[in-house]
Amino acid sequence: MTTHEPAAIDAYLRRIGAQRPGRADAAALRELHLLHLRTVPFENLSLHLDEPVVLEEKALLDKVVTARRGGFCYEINTAFAVLLRGLGYEVALLQARVIGPDGKPGIPYDHMALLVETAEGERWLADVGFGDHSHYPLAFDARDDQQDPGGVFRIVETEEGDLDVLRDGKPKYRLETRPRELADFTVGAWYHQTSPDSHFPRSLICSRLTEEGRITLSAPKLIVRTGGEREERVLEGEEAVRDAYRELFGIEFDVLPAVRSGIPNSDPR
Repeated sequence: MTTHEPAAIDAYLRRIGAQRPGRADAAALRELHLLHLRTVPFENLSLHLDEPVVLEEKALLDKVVTARRGGFCYEINTAFAVLLRGLGYEVALLQARVIGPDGKPGIPYDHMALLVETAEGERWLADVGFGDHSHYPLAFDARDDQQDPGGVFRIVETEEGDLDVLRDGKPKYRLETRPRELADFTVGAWYHQTSPDSHFPRSLICSRLTEEGRITLSAPKLIVRTGGEREERVLEGEEAVRDAYRELFGIEFDVLPAVRSGIPNSDPR
């Protein structure tokens, strides 16, 4: 089965609880984006299970749809791009550099986002792979504030011709507008799997949006955000952790992922 066959797309829609849209328009894109964030977790667990991260469309669909897992940005944004193309949208992969606490951008190909064009020719910035971010796609060509349940977003042009994506006034990542190929992101994915400067090898992250807020499991720590409230607790024992993966994220583990070095953190990016 190829990635764009109707059966593969239908299976993906079932995975996120969506109906096949009648038209590749902005309204359908918004619904797909939100359902994806609520269903497919942002997670880096493969890094701690000695599972290879394969940047290839069929392998990623097998992981997200068949195995009912999630992934980090390169994985779940690529899978989402396959779904959207199968539904009639035009999609380009864009590379971004995450802005650190010091205000400086990270490495090239630090992050992947999607430029999506609807049947009407509207352009949207979709991103289901940045953890705690916008719930809906952002209007790609708008330069004013964009209200979203996740905050107030704005896309700002830089002097170099790139785009800074701001949330509540703070730049989150710097986006290049030139379309890229999936293979271009291999180096960034390798960096985040192996570099001591990346937080991914040092942390367990499994996080998804909920109707009330967000749940994040940085085992054994569980963080539940509901509205403006935050509850944090430590799960006692492997069975409690295994139950949390299954009940909160739909992931079944025989062997639990475990950090082999460093100190776990709860960064949901």
